[in-house]
Amino acid sequence: MNYYDAYIKTCLDNLNRKNSRRSIKLDGKGDDKGSKKWKPQSLKYTAAKLHEKGVILEVEGLQTNQFKNVMFDISPTEEVGDFEVKAKFMGVEMEKVQLHFQDLLQLQYEGVAVMKMFDKAKVNVNLLIFLLNKKFYGK
Repeated sequence: MNYYDAYIKTCLDNLNRKNSRRSIKLDGKGDDKGSKKWKPQSLKYTAAKLHEKGVILEVEGLQTNQFKNVMFDISPTEEVGDFEVKAKFMGVEMEKVQLHFQDLLQLQYEGVAVMKMFDKAKVNVNLLIFLLNKKFYGK
């Protein structure tokens, strides 16, 4: 099991690299871009935009025309593969949840299409994985 954990950690570290190619400058000095770590950034989406993308299916207690008032802030944590998702309603922070990329992949493997986040929002697992891959890992 120790080898498996080391393998998973290596894979997650490799996901976090910005670029795996080296470029050679004309002066002969190589620019090692492969070792540059990606700088954390946060994504901010309204529930309306995530609904349009198919990531959010519904939010309990809200009509779709009210989704523009709900803001989701997704930011990576210090731990590779972990994200913090904050929900705001009309500018007031409501809830926070930790999202583990490996848990999402496990749900996808098990064939779970929809999960609940914040006990209120129904989220499409596959499209959430796609969004995180595209925005944070450039895949």
